[in-house]
Amino acid sequence: LGLPLVAMAPMVARVASLGLMLLARRSFAVERAGVTPLQKVLQMLDGMVAKGKREKHEEEVEFAKFHEWCDNTREETAKSIKEAAAQIEQLTADIAKAEADAERLAGEISELEGGIAQAESELKSATELRGKENSDYTATHADLSESVDAIERAIAVLKSHGADVPQSLLQLRDSPRIPAEAKAAIESFMAMSSGDSEMASPEANAYEFQSGGVVSMLEKLRHKFQDQRLAVEKEEMNAKANFEMLAQKLTDNIKEDKKRVADKTATKAQRRDDAATAKGDLASTEATKAEDEKKLEDTLTSCHSRSVEFEQNQVVRSEEVKAIEKASEILRSDDVSGNADKYLPALVQVRRARQAMALVQLRGGETVDQAQLRERVSSFLEAKAKKIGSQYLALVATHAGADPFAKVKKMIKDLIVKLMEQANKEADHKAYCDTELATNKQTREIKQSEVEELSASIEKKSAESAQLAEELTELSDAMAQLRKEQAEATAMRQKEKATNTQTIADAKSAQVAVQRATKVLKEFYAKASGDASLLQGGGRLDTAMAAAAQEPYTGMQSEHGGIVGFLEVILSDFARLEAETSSAEDAAATAYEKFMDESTEDIAVKTTATKHKTSKREQTEAAIASEKKELDLTQQELDAALAYYDKLKPECVDHGLSYEERVRMREEEIQSLKEALEILNQQDLA
Repeated sequence: LGLPLVAMAPMVARVASLGLMLLARRSFAVERAGVTPLQKVLQMLDGMVAKGKREKHEEEVEFAKFHEWCDNTREETAKSIKEAAAQIEQLTADIAKAEADAERLAGEISELEGGIAQAESELKSATELRGKENSDYTATHADLSESVDAIERAIAVLKSHGADVPQSLLQLRDSPRIPAEAKAAIESFMAMSSGDSEMASPEANAYEFQSGGVVSMLEKLRHKFQDQRLAVEKEEMNAKANFEMLAQKLTDNIKEDKKRVADKTATKAQRRDDAATAKGDLASTEATKAEDEKKLEDTLTSCHSRSVEFEQNQVVRSEEVKAIEKASEILRSDDVSGNADKYLPALVQVRRARQAMALVQLRGGETVDQAQLRERVSSFLEAKAKKIGSQYLALVATHAGADPFAKVKKMIKDLIVKLMEQANKEADHKAYCDTELATNKQTREIKQSEVEELSASIEKKSAESAQLAEELTELSDAMAQLRKEQAEATAMRQKEKATNTQTIADAKSAQVAVQRATKVLKEFYAKASGDASLLQGGGRLDTAMAAAAQEPYTGMQSEHGGIVGFLEVILSDFARLEAETSSAEDAAATAYEKFMDESTEDIAVKTTATKHKTSKREQTEAAIASEKKELDLTQQELDAALAYYDKLKPECVDHGLSYEERVRMREEEIQSLKEALEILNQQDLA
């Protein structure tokens, strides 16, 4: 879209004025060359159009290359930033995981070291206790061995009636392990043996009897002490074996725990190294990301600035070409070209006629003061035109120097009105543009924000839906596994119940059969024993027959007792089998019911969770579909707003001079025209 026609007027006027100036300056040379001034101007304008189009195309080509570079740089930098963000997220997670692993390993190492210290303490305590036990055993064993040796020597001396009996018995009496009654017997025996060595025969018999009792007593003591020594030796062996087993177990545990501590310490150090390395990588990645973000920001700023500059230049170039073409069209029209062909050859005569007419006008009505005043106004307007670059003032200055006095005043008034109307129109257009641009900017920002929010929400809900789908799959698999375990447990329980039921029935049948067999045997042998008593007491047999007859047969009474005992043991075994099987059946039934209840409850909980998650996933999918639809509509609204902004830019975005600069220039033009009019009005008052 081009500028408004009102805005094009100054440009057309400038081109036309330029053409007229060129026409005036080169008319003489053109006439001599055989080319009219108008034709030369048209040639120059055609050259300007060609040059403007060529430069516009060259600028488009250069900007296309620059735009491609901007796109490539933006894509590469954005991709690098995205990859860095993902890497930062991964490195942050790796650091947290490594530090958590190191902390967890530190706790495990502390626990293991505590276990090692406790095991070493237990091993030390056990070793000390074992040493004390061994010392006690050594003393006790030696004491018992000495007592056994002393008893054996005393027995040997007593049996040999040797002379050292008192000495042997005295050593034995002083032993701390000899009971008080044994010591009393020894002292009594020593008292008897300390009497007269020449005893009578009855006293010798008494001595023999007393020594035999002492020997018997000592034999018992010797066996007792030997049994005690054997018991002590067994206890020592057991204690030693238990200690060695405990010591070996503790030693193995300590060794294994120390190995685990060493492994975990190495792993902890490695994880800390991993965390430190990841932190270094994180810092480097964050720095690189910051550089890329700065590069992207600078690139976007530069590309945007260059794009705005390009658009402005393109608009100016397009309007310049249009203005030149419009001026060329005007100059080629019949009003200009036809009249130029008709009148320009007599240009010199026309000029002379104008000079003569001016003299006539001067002589006929315009005074010298008025002529000087027109020249003053012309000079004033020409200076103002050069100062602010106004073609309007330059055009008025030209007319003020050539046109009559009254015509100049009317032209200035008309131009002031025209400029004020143009200012009003441009102010209205500026208000319209400001309103539309502000509204469009707000719409674009709102819709862009909504698009980003909806996209983020859709992405988040899609992740939630995927997570819910995964959780539903896990719940379904878990419930299927529970049902499979229930089916297996039910089949196993039915099989186990059938086996237990059959075992209980068989045990009961066996008990009945054993009881019957026991009853049969008991009744038979009781009856057999009773019949034999009757036969032995019968008075009808004579004495000879009774003497000649053998003892009545009563059955295998001795074996019967053993068999009945075995049957009673078997009966108790079957009774125990029934009781244990019944107890096992009850326990298995209870465990089965508990397992089924817990698994059924777990399935119910998972079923509820499945329903809840399924409903939540359906709601999430519905929300995603709704948000996608809303996103499409919002994107369409954003695209429409962007398209409208592109439509507004040619009309409303400043190209070249800003609105404020144009207003200032127009105000200066109006003020200058007013001052010129005031100068002319002063002459009227004079």
